[in-house]
Amino acid sequence: MDVQEVEAQTWMAFLEGHPEAHVLQTAPWGDLKAGFGWRARRWLLIEHGEHRAGLQVLIRPLPLGLSILYVPKGPVGDWQRPEAFHALLTTLDRLAQETHAVWLRIEPDVMEGELQLDLTAFGFRPAPPIQPRRTILVSLEGEEEAILQAMHPKTRYNIRLAERKGVKVREARPEELPLFYQLLQRTAARDRFAIHTFDYYRAAYERFVPHLARLWLAFYEEEPIAALMAFAWGERAWYFYGASGDRHREKMPTYALQWTAIRWAKARGCRWYDLWGIPDEDPEVLEAQFATRRDGLWGVYRFKRGFGGRVVRWAGAFDRVYFPPLYRLVRRLGFA
Repeated sequence: MDVQEVEAQTWMAFLEGHPEAHVLQTAPWGDLKAGFGWRARRWLLIEHGEHRAGLQVLIRPLPLGLSILYVPKGPVGDWQRPEAFHALLTTLDRLAQETHAVWLRIEPDVMEGELQLDLTAFGFRPAPPIQPRRTILVSLEGEEEAILQAMHPKTRYNIRLAERKGVKVREARPEELPLFYQLLQRTAARDRFAIHTFDYYRAAYERFVPHLARLWLAFYEEEPIAALMAFAWGERAWYFYGASGDRHREKMPTYALQWTAIRWAKARGCRWYDLWGIPDEDPEVLEAQFATRRDGLWGVYRFKRGFGGRVVRWAGAFDRVYFPPLYRLVRRLGFA
């Protein structure tokens, strides 16, 4: 059993054999983050001449020559055997020593209850997740009409209403990225959430579209009124970024966009469409309170629940701490 560092091309060749992998473990995602304060490195576990498991780790430099390490939605492959995880962890420990890491955070792409390893036995502790802990997965099995029938009747109605009202959806051209960002800024101001810089979304577009992502704009009489950017790898697609203006919202352009993204994901062979982030509450609480709550992600949950699917919860994040006093200080300063 050996662990070897690999370049992006070799890493992507490995991921081709793992359609279950998360898009956050792809080399383009590492490259995207590398332009905004992180650095990506990748390792493969070789056993009996085969690539059995691996991971992409992001390194974020901190002041004084320190760093933090983060494995988003990984490792990938057959990593949940104790001996395999120990080999990968030994490599990460060496990286931590090399980069003076205060801590290592891993956020496995594993549903709650399906994590086979006791990560606390490897020196990890539960930590605040960076990615949404709970989401809705919409099945893309069957014909399009079956997917529609699994939705809430009001959602089906709104998808068809958008068409009747004259909403047109098409893929955005590169020169239209500012239109997307303007809609995103308006949405962020209205709904009070933070967004990345324009350069971040432009970099995401350049690295992922058209092979692993699409950006759509919805128009009414030539006026851009909403936008959506979805990503895909293997068996899954993810709704990462959505935006809408203040005008013509009654024409339901966001429903038309979601249906466009779902159809795109199905056409490329995905089995699941991940709506990416809802309140981290049990399903019973979600259903009891969605009509009255307005804080946090409750507004988007009211929208997302209409597309059917099932609520799932991920195993969460775990930290391996190398410098406990610094860990507490850096966390208090808001680095993670």
